[in-house]
Amino acid sequence: MASKIFMGNMPELMEKILNNLNNELYSLYSCALVSRHWCKMSIPILWKDPFSFEQKTLFISKYFSSLDENEKLRLKESLRIYKINIEISETLFDYARFLKVLDLSRLGWRVTKWIFPEFVNFFRLEHRISLTTYIVNLLLKIFIESGANLHKLDLYFSDLLKIKPEIFCSLEQNEQFFSRLQDLSLSFISEFNTENSIKLLRILAKNATKINALKLNEIYSTYDQQPLNALIESQEQLRKFSLVGGNFPIEFYDIISALESQENSLQEVTIEKCVCSTVFKMLMNCKNLEILRIRNCENVEILEAKLKTFEITSCTINASNIVQILQKSGTLLQRLKLKSTGEESFLLEAIKSFCPNIIYLDLSYFKFSSQLLELIGNLKNLQFLTLWCMSYIPEELNMQIIQFAKTLPLTLQYLDFADFWLKPYIDILLNHCNVPLKKLIINHLDNERNVKALIEFCIRHKTLNYVSLDRFLSLEDNIRKEIEAYVTLVPYEHIVVNC
Repeated sequence: MASKIFMGNMPELMEKILNNLNNELYSLYSCALVSRHWCKMSIPILWKDPFSFEQKTLFISKYFSSLDENEKLRLKESLRIYKINIEISETLFDYARFLKVLDLSRLGWRVTKWIFPEFVNFFRLEHRISLTTYIVNLLLKIFIESGANLHKLDLYFSDLLKIKPEIFCSLEQNEQFFSRLQDLSLSFISEFNTENSIKLLRILAKNATKINALKLNEIYSTYDQQPLNALIESQEQLRKFSLVGGNFPIEFYDIISALESQENSLQEVTIEKCVCSTVFKMLMNCKNLEILRIRNCENVEILEAKLKTFEITSCTINASNIVQILQKSGTLLQRLKLKSTGEESFLLEAIKSFCPNIIYLDLSYFKFSSQLLELIGNLKNLQFLTLWCMSYIPEELNMQIIQFAKTLPLTLQYLDFADFWLKPYIDILLNHCNVPLKKLIINHLDNERNVKALIEFCIRHKTLNYVSLDRFLSLEDNIRKEIEAYVTLVPYEHIVVNC
């Protein structure tokens, strides 16, 4: 069996193995050097999303080997104006056709770093933008005409980095570029109602009909929503949808109404910075809706919905509406994120009564009360807990922290307890916690008591892998070394678990 794999006689199995190394750049490079068979399977994986890796940008020049002589000459002359010389050599592979993931903003940034690696400030901004735009459009043309099939596209409309008209012509002639697109994010940073942006949306509506996940960002009331509606309605089975408005919440009747065409397939919906009216009742007709996130919205009126994941934060909504969903979801609900609406006792009792199977709980601006502790103790399947509580730090808080530590269910693996007011009580929490945590987020380790408590917790349980501190970079070197002998300190964004 092993010999067949090394000889490349089982390509399907070998491809699955190599795909598990998707984000391990150096391991894939090593695999590419094993044999010709391994190389042929490793290179497409290495080059499907090259702009996301934090590597040197010299690889960009390899894409230009497919240009004809006139295009190569024009490119060299354009770069020579800025005293940039490049060598364009023949390559073993047509790397452009392996592209599967494209983020236009990241592409622009990587191209800028490639052109101006050190002397970017020596050139006027308009010159840098002009050259970057030229190179980005040249690369887009190469990708489209190489026969590549995108699976994921993150596209933003910007006045700074413009897509030229010839790219749209190329897209119309090479329909395969969008034909397998599954994940699409559109961000409308600049004025949206331009001929080219509308043309691009029409091309997407025509050629990209198999999108599973669609995200619309920075949508304003001045935009013509019809091209977006056509894109939504053209999808065969849209499963994930996200809509983020502009600076102020507004209505999106047309876009939400267009979602009616997807009510049999939608499973996950995120709505942010919107005015929620009765049109959102349409979402309740989605037969397979399992995940609903509503953030920073106004006039939220939610009817009955049975959900696995429910998040509602920074919204104007009555607690009774939230309880309605909690009751309907019942034992099905596993992930819940709430920001207090002022009727905490009502909400906590509803969670306790109707939703015993929660594995992820994130509560913000709830009082650190005995009722909250009782709820946490009753969640026997809880694995992820985030608490950002309100407290007046009463005299009995020491006992409440001890009770909290002892109440935590043994299933808990992740605890985000980074409230600033809890800074003096970290040692009490850790000294009385008997839960084998794997990840911990706290606020400070700025005294000997807290450091000692953390180390003793690591020794006692031997399960804690990562700790994030709001200010861990300000730790003295000797303290950091002492802690890192037992656990790895990481930035917050590397450890946080979202709903």
